[in-house]
Amino acid sequence: MKRTNIYLDEGQSAALERVARTQGISRAELIRRLIDRSFGAPGAADLEADLDAIRDSFGIARDEDISFGRGSDERSRHLDRMAEL
Repeated sequence: MKRTNIYLDEGQSAALERVARTQGISRAELIRRLIDRSFGAPGAADLEADLDAIRDSFGIARDEDISFGRGSDERSRHLDRMAEL
């Protein structure tokens, strides 16, 4: 890693501190993650390709009869009762 110094105003510094504390990470780690997200971390292209594949496949099995063979149990009886309300 390479050390870098930056100047932040009070609001920026406080926001970084608050979010880092909430996430349980250091301010430096938060800044690195924000930079990776902003500029595209390694693997970001893979994520986009994965999301495109998911979007392209949405609804592909809509005409298929997919049965999970779930029998009657307490959860399904509860859901049936809720549907009747």
